[in-house]
Amino acid sequence: MESGDGVAEINRMERGLLLHEADSVTGRDDGHADDQDPVLYAASFDGSEENFMNYQTAYWFLYSSLLLFAWGFGLLMLIYLPLRRYILRKDIRSRKLYVTPNAIVYKVRKPVAFPCFGFLEKEKYVLLPSVADVVIEQGYFQSLFDVYSVRIENVGVRRPASDDVKIQGVSNPLAFREAVLSQLSKMRDEVFSRHSSAIEEVSTPRIGHSSVALMSPSKSPGYDYLSQLGDTTILQKLEQVSSSVKLCAAGLLLSEQGKLKEHTSELKLTLGLTGRRAGPLVEVEF
Repeated sequence: MESGDGVAEINRMERGLLLHEADSVTGRDDGHADDQDPVLYAASFDGSEENFMNYQTAYWFLYSSLLLFAWGFGLLMLIYLPLRRYILRKDIRSRKLYVTPNAIVYKVRKPVAFPCFGFLEKEKYVLLPSVADVVIEQGYFQSLFDVYSVRIENVGVRRPASDDVKIQGVSNPLAFREAVLSQLSKMRDEVFSRHSSAIEEVSTPRIGHSSVALMSPSKSPGYDYLSQLGDTTILQKLEQVSSSVKLCAAGLLLSEQGKLKEHTSELKLTLGLTGRRAGPLVEVEF
């Protein structure tokens, strides 16, 4: 129940964002929906109407034959077949599928199971940024009647896979898929160009300000005084560092000289003691 309510809420939001762009479309072959969102491509169902009718009739007859011995249910389905064909013809003739700069719009108005009870209207709005791909499907039974199905896949995980829009009977599904993907490509290019221009607008004022400061320093008041004061401060710091280095070097030199003197005295003392001990042993008589 929660997923169904979420999908219904998403559909309402998408419909509101599109500003009811499809309300002024009066036919499948119209070239525009309104002044704000023109129709870029309008799919046609006229060329595949008879194939679609034959496919649905054969499909219905096959199921009726299988259920013919199930308490007479199949016989009732065969009796209902002419009414079924009437509903299907009204269905496919009322379908409208077109692409706008912002969305894919699908509208259909068909009679209910018993036409005396009125019509069933359905409008589906799929925002183009939420479209992952347009899949063209044709099963074995559909290939016998040259009928294609178009399935619009959604991006992300906010919707189940079963909620993908699936439409049968489109005359030229390849052209419809190409129109959708080309519009998606244009939208991505526009987004990329907007980001690039925004980055350039942010970086250009900084570069211009720095170049002005470098090319015309005399325009800023007190520039010479501040530059001289900065140079004097730097020189003073350098002199302090130089004197500190000299003091450190002198201290290191004195410490090294002291260590050398101590080492020399220790060496002399060691040599003297060694000479005294070895003196009597040097004299040898022949």
